[in-house]
Amino acid sequence: MATRMLSTSSSGSSFSSVLEETNGCADMVLLEEITLGSIVQNLKTRYDSGGIYTYIGSVVVSVNPYRTLLIYDQDYISLYQSKSMLELPPHIYAIVDEAYRSMRDKNVDQCIIITGESGAGKTEASKLSMQYVAAVSGKGAEVGRVKEQLLLSNPILEAFGNAKTIRNDNSSRFGKYMDIEFDFKGDPVGGIVSNYLLEKSRVVGQNTGERSFHIFYQLLGGATTDVLEMLHLQKEVYSYHYLSQGGCSYILTMDDSKQFHATIEAMVVIGFSPEDISCILEMLSAILNLGNAKFKGHTLPNGSNACKLDNLKYVTYACDMLGCSRELMEESLTKRSVETKRDYVLKPLSATEGAHARDALCKAIYGRMFSWIVGKINSSIKANSLVRKKKCMGVLDIYGFEVFAENGFEQFIINYCNEKLQQVFIELTLKSEQDEYEREGIQWTHIDYFNNAVICELIEHPKQGILAYLDDECLRPGETNDDTFLDCLNKNCVGHAHYQSRAMKEFYSDSLMRRNQFRLLHYAAEVTYGVEGFLEKNRDLLYKSLSQAMYACDRPLLKELFPEGSPDGNSIKRPLTAGFQFRTSVAELMKNLLSKNPNYIRCIKPNDLKEPRKFDEDLVRHQASYLGLIENVKVRRAGHAYRQLYEQALARYKMLSMSTWPVWKGRPKDGVKEVLKSIGKHSEDFSMGRSKVFIRSPKTVFELEELRRKRVEEIATFIQRMYRGWVKRRRFKALKRAQLVFSTHYRTHVCVKRYRKLRNAAIVIQKYFRGWTARKELRRLKKGIKAKMAVVTIRKYYRMWKLRRALRRRGSKKKEVWAVGVIAKYFYGWKARRLYREMRRGVKMIAAAVVIQKYCRGWLVRRALKRHTKESAKPIIAAFMWKAMCFKYLEYLRPHLPSKSPIGGKWPNPPIYLREASDHLRNMYHSWRCKALRDYYNENANEKRRMTEKARASSLFLGKKALYPRSVKIPFKADRINLRNDPRWTKLVTETHEQRVIWADVVQKINRSDAKKVPMVLAITGNSFMLLDPKSYALKYRVDLNNLEQMSLSPFSDSIFVMHIKPSRIADPSYAKGDFMFQNPNVIEMVTKLHAVIKESVKKTLPINIAKEIQVRFKADEPSCAVTFHHTGMVYSPVCKRKGSTIEIVT
Repeated sequence: MATRMLSTSSSGSSFSSVLEETNGCADMVLLEEITLGSIVQNLKTRYDSGGIYTYIGSVVVSVNPYRTLLIYDQDYISLYQSKSMLELPPHIYAIVDEAYRSMRDKNVDQCIIITGESGAGKTEASKLSMQYVAAVSGKGAEVGRVKEQLLLSNPILEAFGNAKTIRNDNSSRFGKYMDIEFDFKGDPVGGIVSNYLLEKSRVVGQNTGERSFHIFYQLLGGATTDVLEMLHLQKEVYSYHYLSQGGCSYILTMDDSKQFHATIEAMVVIGFSPEDISCILEMLSAILNLGNAKFKGHTLPNGSNACKLDNLKYVTYACDMLGCSRELMEESLTKRSVETKRDYVLKPLSATEGAHARDALCKAIYGRMFSWIVGKINSSIKANSLVRKKKCMGVLDIYGFEVFAENGFEQFIINYCNEKLQQVFIELTLKSEQDEYEREGIQWTHIDYFNNAVICELIEHPKQGILAYLDDECLRPGETNDDTFLDCLNKNCVGHAHYQSRAMKEFYSDSLMRRNQFRLLHYAAEVTYGVEGFLEKNRDLLYKSLSQAMYACDRPLLKELFPEGSPDGNSIKRPLTAGFQFRTSVAELMKNLLSKNPNYIRCIKPNDLKEPRKFDEDLVRHQASYLGLIENVKVRRAGHAYRQLYEQALARYKMLSMSTWPVWKGRPKDGVKEVLKSIGKHSEDFSMGRSKVFIRSPKTVFELEELRRKRVEEIATFIQRMYRGWVKRRRFKALKRAQLVFSTHYRTHVCVKRYRKLRNAAIVIQKYFRGWTARKELRRLKKGIKAKMAVVTIRKYYRMWKLRRALRRRGSKKKEVWAVGVIAKYFYGWKARRLYREMRRGVKMIAAAVVIQKYCRGWLVRRALKRHTKESAKPIIAAFMWKAMCFKYLEYLRPHLPSKSPIGGKWPNPPIYLREASDHLRNMYHSWRCKALRDYYNENANEKRRMTEKARASSLFLGKKALYPRSVKIPFKADRINLRNDPRWTKLVTETHEQRVIWADVVQKINRSDAKKVPMVLAITGNSFMLLDPKSYALKYRVDLNNLEQMSLSPFSDSIFVMHIKPSRIADPSYAKGDFMFQNPNVIEMVTKLHAVIKESVKKTLPINIAKEIQVRFKADEPSCAVTFHHTGMVYSPVCKRKGSTIEIVT
């Protein structure tokens, strides 16, 4: 379309099939009345309701909306992928999908032929076709590279080959046919682009309101100032003669700056080297600067006309870009070489001829550069020769039929190409229809239509065609010009029914046709052509001197573009004419198209103003007429309005007959007959082919659809009734089961309560009885113990009395000796204390004398210094005192430094005068501690890994989980049960290929039914986590880490955690389990390691949910269960209880 298409989501939208469309007729084969007016009215009805696509059988008619439509995103691509054309509303994706699947599955080469007027949306249609093929084909690095290059060839070709015209802001000014090659799987492996008849005249001139090729405006608007200065260019478009003639410098719907960068990026991806891109930009600059060169005419002494260049500045710029001397360029533009077999003469050119030579050179440079760019793209996107079996899909985007106020040689060639395409369309459409009728064994009905073969013959006949007469005039000796060519046409073509000119009597006074014009009655419209410039453009000659000048340039690309300028390859043989070359190219194109199965997209523009929601019925009627839509409908109908395979027809309408509904066990053909018979249709209303049913009247088709709609409503009502009954029955059964379960649990509760009451009573009786018995025994024992203790006490006191009496008898002598010793001890102590006091008094006197001497000497020194010390000595003394205080502080600081831990210890308080120095020292000491710690961890990788894990655990659980502080001092371990060295694990590794063990330990799995704990082994590897039997290590469950959605824990000190599985994985029928709930004392360690491995392998961050209530879904077909945590601080191990849909955990 004429604007870029934006994406939107189609989720939630409902789509009707072609037969169920209510806005007009989605397939115009089903129109009740086949007239041009009914076709136009149907297109208008659908256009007004937003339907820009309409079918004619397998042909898509596209009406340009001139606005953004939200029907081209990935959701729509998925919607139309591998669907029949009749299942969904008409869309360009439907026909492209049909062509792609036919090519991939049936090995039939396809081509998509896009035709229509300029501005009808052909270029956008071709881009949408390629985008769809790229989206639905295979994936892979190499396939992705090929797709990217195929898609990026479009912006390059649009920049160099498209331009703004009066009718279209992005009109293709060349014909493009791209063959996309696929391998046996249907994956693109390459392609090749063919270009036809670039409109080179647009380089040197444009009509009012039009622009030259986009690349010139992109270069001036998007290149940086430095690049433009290097290229000798200015940003102002109107500074250049070649760009200012149309009076249009910008397009509202296009950003030239962004498009320039997109073009350069596409060229880089395609494979253009920086030197290639630089050379292309230099040639573009040379063309613009040469366009500003002016010629001043003068007369030579011999009377012949000559010219010279008036402003050499732009010529100098152009020569600098092309790499040639200014003198050579000046001579080549003002003189031409006339060469025969013997002589070589330089002939001066007049000012007009010099301007023509300049324009011819610029057109030749641009035209050959464009062909070189196409060849460069082909060399990049061509298929690998190693791919043996290739399939092909072609996309033809060629200029539409053109009728302007002034039509020249370009319009004549373009319209000739459209005549050939119309001829191929008629031939292939009629042939395909006739072949289908013959295959099905149904009689073919002749159809009257306009066959434009007579017009093609008038133009391309090898001897009596207009192109042949034009070549004869170009090659005929003597003086020939455009008027002699027109005379030749009037002489030979006057009798033709589709040729008109003023030489014919009936048109002699036709005021709409001038003397130098002729008119052709094309299949699309009558077009009047002016013969001015026909011979020159057909010759498409470049003076030999200009070719030689280009070959002499320093740029290698110019030598490649102008090989005829080589001194070693001089030849006087005339080159082929443009008309002959184009006729040959068109013949090859037609041969290529005829070798493939065609798929048509007929583009129509609704108005000439490029306005949305405006439908000009006269303009559309004219286009529908020359596009042959009415003939196409007639060919498709051929006496039958609708056809469908028996299998599809039976599947769609089998509910109309009780004998075929719901299952028909016979042949599909017999089933379709039974359906038509049951609704009262006779044999004259339809025909039965070998594989399809053909229905004659659209009225019968609509009657079938109406009956089907009513029957579908009845069936839907029946299904709803049965479904609602089933839902109610299922709910009743569930309530009944719930009542039984409730009764069972209630009775159990009553019995348990009574048992506990009796048991508690028995325990109380036992307690009191045992207490009474114990007290009785205690009283008995106490009496015996007291008697024994009294005997012992009496014995002890008796023995002590006897001992004292014996000591008194024998101890009188010992008391005397003892008294003498005590007196001596006290005497010696008195003497020692007196001596000590005397000695201490003498020491104090000596110390006092020393102090008095020190102060006296200091006083003497200070008195002497007062007389002799100068003022300059004071700073020295002050500095000495400062250093002394600093040294004293440093001596104090050394034993009081904090520990080497970066977070440990308090810095000693400094004196007030050293606070700033203390701050610097503290920062230096902290930096040193940090560096020492980093060096230690860099040398010890294991310690660094453990510290990283501890830091990760801190970020996850600090301040969130009460259990975290206990785990800080415990070193983390990977394999707590030595799983790696267990032979049972080695055997399991050979089956699962999971060699790397991140964490393994025995966990307690909490069952979903009764919340009981079951021991299992949890092993976390690099790609998954596995639950193993703790005895045999048999694999119970295995879940990929990318299917783990999040982890949930409580904020308390319990060790319970929940592993949540993604809902899409739970809903998978092959996966019976849901979320898992475990208990393990090393939960902080396990979650930390799992968080790290998921971030490393899956490239995502595992969410950690810490809450007092967690929603757990244990199974896909069960509702979620709430897990609530209650913290009492009185329970060492968490207690789990299941109550209905809630699991209570008391910690």
